[in-house]
Amino acid sequence: MSSTVTPPAGTQLSEHPIVVLLVDDQRIIGEAVKRMLQTETDIDYHYTCNPAEALVLAEQLKPTVILQDLVMPEIDGITLVKSFRAHADTAGVPMIVLSSKEEPTTKAEAFAAGANDYLVKLPDPVELIARIRYHSSAYIALLQRNQAFKALEASQQALAAELAEAADYVRSLLPAPLDQPEIRTAWAFLPCSSLGGDAFGYFTIDDDHFAVFLLDVCNHGVGSALLSVSAMNALMGRTLVGVDFREPARVMAALNNVFLMEKHNNLYFTMWYGVLQKSTRILRYSSGGHPPAVMLAGAEPELLRCRAMPVGTLEDMDFEEGQTHVPPGATLYVFSDGIYEIRTPDGGEMELAEFVEILRRPERSPGQKVMEVLETMRDLQGRSHFDDDVSLLELRL
Repeated sequence: MSSTVTPPAGTQLSEHPIVVLLVDDQRIIGEAVKRMLQTETDIDYHYTCNPAEALVLAEQLKPTVILQDLVMPEIDGITLVKSFRAHADTAGVPMIVLSSKEEPTTKAEAFAAGANDYLVKLPDPVELIARIRYHSSAYIALLQRNQAFKALEASQQALAAELAEAADYVRSLLPAPLDQPEIRTAWAFLPCSSLGGDAFGYFTIDDDHFAVFLLDVCNHGVGSALLSVSAMNALMGRTLVGVDFREPARVMAALNNVFLMEKHNNLYFTMWYGVLQKSTRILRYSSGGHPPAVMLAGAEPELLRCRAMPVGTLEDMDFEEGQTHVPPGATLYVFSDGIYEIRTPDGGEMELAEFVEILRRPERSPGQKVMEVLETMRDLQGRSHFDDDVSLLELRL
């Protein structure tokens, strides 16, 4: 069964003519084969009666088939076959050995040395031409397949480099951790593929208001990453026209209409957005289809949830808004569902409540809580790679 290799788009496979090299010490054989092939205008025929120059000549001519006499005075034919097979330029070239006798032992020896075919000379012209074309066609197909694979490999390497550059760009847009008296942040970001659909950020709206958000685009890859970057830039750059960024529900509604899924290749995203008023320590928040943020401040965790469809799914959608008081020393966690929607080795699936309990555990090393949570989740699923994008944002307020 043969297989067809489809070259990468834009790859032009090289044309390879049929090139025949005959190695035979008898010039009369060389002339006879020449006459057999003279009507075959697409076959480029070459002959040498000196086996010592055969390898060098083959390097120059790049034959698609070699006709090799087995009985020559200077070099044994079998030895020459082995030499061709040992040389990088001729190792894969089809070889048809020519012998004056039909001897099973000689045939076996020739095939063991690396010959592809065996003919008693001189063969009928029709048979010789047919075998030359058959072996050359297979070898040319191999050359073109190798060329296609090399082009594909180069294309994949170039794509991988571009994806890595794009991933670096996305990561460069994420905010640097803050270490201020009133707000300290830390985060982990692990896309499950080269480019993920998660994005997050935080920014100062004015002297009294501080905003934080995390969004998670459906699917993965380039399209999702482009949408997440666009939405992140709209928030970080505050480019939503006529929107007061201190009003979470209004921000969500504006994003919803700007990023309607039918205008963005049917992609949508979940999101949590909150605004802290520093003077009152009131945190107002809104979300759409996203896991609740978790605030740890007292004996019990507080889940900051607003129910709504994901952003971009329905036009002119209303979003709920909630608010809570943030006690001094509280810690807020905002995350994507990829960090807790994991499967354990025994086949179990983690629930949000179980993840919240993990967030409540005291940190083992100061300032390392985010990484400790990440390692815990890896241990629970029994592997380091997550099936979904993972983002975990910590704010100590």
